[in-house]
Amino acid sequence: MQGSIRVPGFFGSSVASGIKSGGGRDLSLISSKVTARAAGVFTTNCFKAAPVVLDMERIKKGCAQAVVVNSGNANAATGEEGYKNAAAMSRAVSERLGIEDELVLAASTGIIGERLPIEKITRAVGPLVGGLNADGISAVAEGIMTTDRFPKIEHRRYFAGGKEITVCGIAKGAGMIEPNMATMLSFILTDADIDQSCLSGVFMEAADRSFNAITVDGCMSTNDTAIILANGVAGNRPVSETSRGFVGFRDALFDVMESLARSIVRDGEGATKLIEIVVEGAKTAGDARKIAYAIANSNLVKTAFFGEDPNWGRIISAAGSTGIAFPADSLELYIEDIPLFMHGSGISGKEAAEIMKRDEIRILVRLGMGNETARVYTSDLSHEYVNINALYRS
Repeated sequence: MQGSIRVPGFFGSSVASGIKSGGGRDLSLISSKVTARAAGVFTTNCFKAAPVVLDMERIKKGCAQAVVVNSGNANAATGEEGYKNAAAMSRAVSERLGIEDELVLAASTGIIGERLPIEKITRAVGPLVGGLNADGISAVAEGIMTTDRFPKIEHRRYFAGGKEITVCGIAKGAGMIEPNMATMLSFILTDADIDQSCLSGVFMEAADRSFNAITVDGCMSTNDTAIILANGVAGNRPVSETSRGFVGFRDALFDVMESLARSIVRDGEGATKLIEIVVEGAKTAGDARKIAYAIANSNLVKTAFFGEDPNWGRIISAAGSTGIAFPADSLELYIEDIPLFMHGSGISGKEAAEIMKRDEIRILVRLGMGNETARVYTSDLSHEYVNINALYRS
């Protein structure tokens, strides 16, 4: 666990409310001392969890001041009662904080289909709000975990116009990780003063190249939520897409979110390897992305990596299964810098067997058809993944 990380103007708190049977922290709160500009990205699943529906309504105003999160219960597929409970959780926090209810966002993660124990949550809100402190962001990173093996927190600091600006992100996620978000929650906090439309645009771009570029098991969740809050207390000249400060903010945000995304894949349920898949030379970006995901989501490819077997046949087979036509003799396949397939046939690469023992491995596929590229991160598929998910509900 990293030491305490502070973001000026933000406070965090996490308590045990009794949702988790083990008695661990399961109710967390992030609060800004002032109203912050806000943007969000959410699951595209048709069965959106109640807090996702609530947040999608509220985020349209472009501002928020707090986010309350429970773990251990997804509050998904719970009907009208689920929405009422999400609203009650929000309302309990807003009343304690003395702010407008519309400024509170909510998130949930855990088992789908069970009723949220709202009485336990509302009873715990007093201690939750009372425990808010500037060092509490790390505690929130722990409190939002479910099957995660470790908390995920990243931060970067940079200077713009003589002002130090902080960008910090926390996330949870280990299973049901798939594009169009993952089974994940993430909250990005910054003290930068940034224009609302600029914030929304750069956050969407960052999500596309981070949280929308990872996969563990090809399964989409009902609760995926990523929210950014920018409270402006750094006092910098407001950032816009045309300002000098834009590049510094964008780079810090991209770095934080990409690092969180990699951590989510590295923590994939039962994962032993982080695999980077790069597809180059496609006609379109969509083609490159489709081929990259076909390889990343192939159980045969993933189990080969778990077994440390450089089975290039599984990789080219996955690439060729997408319906995208490309000449087979134009494809080149590399593991790190070792060529395994060129000119329509395999190449003996004994060095690849040693590379397969690494914790992090890069696959490069060159199609030779155009200039478009895609990058996706995935994990291997182990016995432990089956054990975790076979017994998750019980």
